[in-house]
Amino acid sequence: MRDAVTPCQIPPVPGSLDIWYPNPPAVIIAAMSEMTQDRRPGSGRTSAAAESVDDGTADGQSVAPEGKRPRHTGILLVILGAVFMALLDATVVNVATPTIRADFETTGSALQLIVSGYTISYAALLITGARLGARHGFRTVFLAGLATFTLASFGCGLAPGAGALIAARVVQGIGAGLMVPQIYSLIQLTFEGPARARALSLYSAVIAVAVVVGQVAGGLLVSADLFGTGWRPVFLINVPVGLALLAAAVRLLPAGAPPSAKGLDLPGLVTLTATLLLLVVPLVLGHERRWPLWTTLSLSAAAPMAVVFVLVERRVARRGGAPLVPGRVLRSKDLVCGAAALFFGMAGYAGFLFSFSQHLQSGLGESATRAGLAFAPLAVGVATGSLTWQKLPARWHLPMIAAACALTAAGYLGIGWTLRTGGHGGPVLPALQLLWGLGLGYTTSPLLTLALSRIAPADASDASGVLTTVPQLAQVVGVAAYGSIFLALADRPGTEGSAGTPSAVASAQALYATALPVAAGALLGALALLPLLRTRR
Repeated sequence: MRDAVTPCQIPPVPGSLDIWYPNPPAVIIAAMSEMTQDRRPGSGRTSAAAESVDDGTADGQSVAPEGKRPRHTGILLVILGAVFMALLDATVVNVATPTIRADFETTGSALQLIVSGYTISYAALLITGARLGARHGFRTVFLAGLATFTLASFGCGLAPGAGALIAARVVQGIGAGLMVPQIYSLIQLTFEGPARARALSLYSAVIAVAVVVGQVAGGLLVSADLFGTGWRPVFLINVPVGLALLAAAVRLLPAGAPPSAKGLDLPGLVTLTATLLLLVVPLVLGHERRWPLWTTLSLSAAAPMAVVFVLVERRVARRGGAPLVPGRVLRSKDLVCGAAALFFGMAGYAGFLFSFSQHLQSGLGESATRAGLAFAPLAVGVATGSLTWQKLPARWHLPMIAAACALTAAGYLGIGWTLRTGGHGGPVLPALQLLWGLGLGYTTSPLLTLALSRIAPADASDASGVLTTVPQLAQVVGVAAYGSIFLALADRPGTEGSAGTPSAVASAQALYATALPVAAGALLGALALLPLLRTRR
């Protein structure tokens, strides 16, 4: 047993805890800020976090004693308020989409693009946004992202049609992709010791709350129909909040940039975005346009473009650059298996959430408020799982994740089966949603920890960048693929109910048909963990 503990390890605990978590989650979380630099022997570089402890500085700024930093509460409120707003916007629109569809008399594929357009640009820019902050200053890029997000929210609220709304949502995602990666860095820059741990815990709590509040707030805002504006306050509410956060951020956030930064990988960004578009756009538009030739060509080109992306990344690495996805990081079995399981889980969650929201309002005729509140049991399950999984012995964590994937699959199948006849599900539905939420809670958070548990500190920022991007990309693919299945079945000719919306039975059967591949995807997530289960018996 070791006598001393290095900064990137935790002491061994009976039950082989050190085998599971040789690098604690706190270090991995800190590394996502791109401020944790190479600490390999002889590199001459140390983490910015360590430097801030050693000499009282971080990012070129003086760190005042804990009791002499009255602005810290204000700084935390600003950055957590910004991330709450960005994450809220990723979910709040789900409840508003049926109203948007009726207002614009638009297609289901346009709704999918309204939801996923934000996530595509957000996901594609996460790693690049972090590197822009490291090059040009976290405060500067944060302010630019927040201003872009706020302006785009105004554009969303005033959009005259579906096309303008999709374009504004893409710009919103760009703003979020610039703003959110700076949060970790600003926490690292501002806080240290126990204060930093508290700030990171609050950040995690805000993420969970934003997912919950997004559904409920969206329903309340749409149902309120303020001044006859319908769904538009879902976006316009960001404008005064964003302006207030901008004014506070200009005054409170510390300035300065780190002494070194990784380069940008623009070729990688372009080829990754092209791969996503070639895959997502035909999936979204194909079913309504009866799969014209261009959709087949686009889907066929997605795999070759992914190969081009890999080749571009290897070329960037050979030339001494900083690829978006370093090949060295992908040699970690924990990371690859964990990311695969996370992809299946988040794709199913996003796709089924989109489909379920459509069914509740367009199929069952529920109000936006009732539809939003209907997801409360899901939120309770996610929160419970996320907050309690660490109480289990470490040796149980991996089997727990695999079992939770099966639990999630059971939730999807149960919901689909219960609602398949067009009814409201009665008291069984909340119980099944709770089951769904518990499966997600016991899957997502521990998967992030597991996937990063054996990553070397020098690679932590790159690995964390991959793990931050994977869930966003999964949500894009989930809404495009599973959402297309639901819309194609619910909107079949001859199944319309009143006002041209799907009938309750047709919508329910479409939801059940969608639940089948979603559940299969959840089980594939469990299968992705088999290589780790075999090696960690």
